[in-house]
Amino acid sequence: MAAGLTSTLDELREYARGIHPAILAEGGLAAALRALARRSPVPVTLDVRAAERLPERVEVTAYYVVSEALANAAKHAEASAVHIDVEETGEAIRLTVRDDGVGGANLARGSGLVGLGDRVAAIGGTLTIRSLAGEGTTLLAELPVRPLRLSVG
Repeated sequence: MAAGLTSTLDELREYARGIHPAILAEGGLAAALRALARRSPVPVTLDVRAAERLPERVEVTAYYVVSEALANAAKHAEASAVHIDVEETGEAIRLTVRDDGVGGANLARGSGLVGLGDRVAAIGGTLTIRSLAGEGTTLLAELPVRPLRLSVG
């Protein structure tokens, strides 16, 4: 019970700090993803192959993609396992979250995935969702490491 209360208190602290979780600011993306994986009711395999620190906008976006995917796997997918893979490709971070649940995720049925798509697009990234019924769900986010360049004229 104490561990559950501590976890709840940590989550409340994150909400109180706004959209930037404390562990992300303190330890970077890998540490923040490990914390999400430990709190997940669904067993998680995590593989992070990226620089120790990434631009803040990339870390925050990646954190929320994983957080939403884990919440969906636990609440809707009936998943027994989730695999998270983070790979830096030089120009971008490729983030894959795959579960072995029931599949059938639909952007039209919920605001969580739509919000993720908007968050990813806001930093110039792409979000692809593959979720066939009976085959689990895979989210692939590609997040540019370099800032967007806007040209006027």
